[in-house]
Amino acid sequence: MPFNIPIALTLFRLVLLPVFVVLFYLPYNWAPFAAAFVFWLAAVTDALDGYAARKLNQSTRFGAFLDPVADKVMVSTALVLLVQQYDSVFITIAALFMIGREIVISALREWMAEIGKRGVVAVSWMGKYKTAAQMVAIVGLIWQPNAFLTDVAIGLFYFAAILTCWSMFSYIAAAWKDLTNE
Repeated sequence: MPFNIPIALTLFRLVLLPVFVVLFYLPYNWAPFAAAFVFWLAAVTDALDGYAARKLNQSTRFGAFLDPVADKVMVSTALVLLVQQYDSVFITIAALFMIGREIVISALREWMAEIGKRGVVAVSWMGKYKTAAQMVAIVGLIWQPNAFLTDVAIGLFYFAAILTCWSMFSYIAAAWKDLTNE
């Protein structure tokens, strides 16, 4: 296995996951901030590992595999915890769209790669905006610093859910010809 700075950042993100979960459940006043900080730190490493791989010319096949896995596990974990914490149909539906989109797009990318057309469904700017909105919203929903900022985080969470659906439909539209061509 190749080991470099981007892979170290991705592995660090995976190590942060159990720390995040434990902090999320701790019954102390400071725990929501600590859990939100750890999630934020993991989100920052998500942005940094790709940047470092390109900038330092350290892209590897293993890193290209591990990065999206770590990202999806991190976000899915946070979404499951938030669904349980908020106990709201609206948070649950938005989280289901987000998790469902990741499954659909992962399957679509795998299938397109099988037919030699992975580039058709490469990561787009829409996906990057969706991820940014999602990460900020999740940090706010975990931390809940005050009622106003929590409401802003909820609004951003719904905006991220809209971007989630939009980006999914954009990827499917880009692959539609290949999906429907018998």
